Amino acid sequence: MTRLLLAGGRVIDPASGRDDEADLLIERGRIAAIGRSGTLGPADRTIDCRDRLVVPGFIDLHVHLREPPFFAEGGEVRRPQDETRRVSRHGESSTPPAAEAPDLSETIASGAAAAVAGGFTTICAMPNTRPPVDSAEAVGYYVARAREASLARVLPVGCMTQGRAGREPADLAAMRRAGAVAFSDDGSDVADAAVFEQVLREAARLGVPALCHCEDAALAAGGVINDGPLASALGLPGLPPEAEEVAVERACDLAARTGCRVHICHVSTEGAVAALRRAKSARAPVTAEAAPHHLALTEEALARRDTVFKVNPPLRSGHDVDALLRAVCDRTIDCLATDHAPHAAAEKAKRLAEAPPGMIGLESALPVYLATLVESYLLAWPQLVARLTINPARVLGIEGGTLSVGAPADVAVIDPEARWTIDPRQFRSAARNCPFAGWDVRGRVMMTIVGGKVVFQYV
Repeated sequence: MTRLLLAGGRVIDPASGRDDEADLLIERGRIAAIGRSGTLGPADRTIDCRDRLVVPGFIDLHVHLREPPFFAEGGEVRRPQDETRRVSRHGESSTPPAAEAPDLSETIASGAAAAVAGGFTTICAMPNTRPPVDSAEAVGYYVARAREASLARVLPVGCMTQGRAGREPADLAAMRRAGAVAFSDDGSDVADAAVFEQVLREAARLGVPALCHCEDAALAAGGVINDGPLASALGLPGLPPEAEEVAVERACDLAARTGCRVHICHVSTEGAVAALRRAKSARAPVTAEAAPHHLALTEEALARRDTVFKVNPPLRSGHDVDALLRAVCDRTIDCLATDHAPHAAAEKAKRLAEAPPGMIGLESALPVYLATLVESYLLAWPQLVARLTINPARVLGIEGGTLSVGAPADVAVIDPEARWTIDPRQFRSAARNCPFAGWDVRGRVMMTIVGGKVVFQYV
């Protein structure tokens, strides 16, 4: 019932076209009013937002939380932390006796804490956990655990196929009823064309998007880093751009044929961008995202074999990076996501060929996007905010991503001039595999509000 007033900030809401200095009033978990300074009446709490940006909370379509949905032993359902490794704030853990114990380098709670520290009020949890989120029960587990965390809104994504094996469609309707907002076999493509089409037709019937990891397994087989001169110099198998591009073409074609809203995850190549442009020109129901590392880094970061830079799809060439930046600017790529992929330090300490791919990004995404897109004058603040808020909300078909009166009061307050050095040791994430460690950056989230409640405040 508390009236919370954010006073005097630059309110940017691309969904309504607002970009001006104003007060914003929150009441009963919703945006109650926006108006000139001093015109919205008294409040129970007033927060001075002068020299700050007040924007909708960010929505991340692509986050990995390593907490499995459940363990069943003798019919008993138990939480993972009851019997597996404990992860400290600094990523240290004790290994349990079970050889098949899951990687808890991130949990729903720690991932939600990292999200709000980065200004993300809604995150989509990908289903490639162990076991995968491929049933209504698993989706329900995520819904309940997210409610307990009471930080960011954690929206579960259900598997496209049973066990993420690509052979039989999962029960999409049951997962949708349980709370799944999208379907994906992220981490792998659905190789069987007939199964893939069946999944997309069912997703279209349910009105739910398919989030597609586009990678032809036969072309990608054995690839470690981008296929090119560096891979040859390091003596490593290359992962060719064609593996992504062929799969993007197929997904776009099936989107047009089935009418399913298909969202292409973590685009990384110039050829994939060209395929997206063709699909959009033909009015196929296709959207796409890019991740911070694919916009800010090239394959040359791997020259010293540092596994923190190993990711899938891999870091690509400078030509690919330039193509992605142009695609974000001209809206061929609609959304910006993190592909936040935590791993335990021991796993990333393996040799480059054996270490798992993935990087964390929730707490460093904003300043990296600022450095690559805003400070380089490719995008203005409202355009950047749109790609982090209303555009992903439209992909999912959810309310949010806006500061319009009546919308959920999910808000990020940003100091656009704050200077700081990225230090993963200070992150709320349980993992530390951040490729931007040591970067001197500008722009910091100072406060995050979810449903009218202050859930993060930088001090």
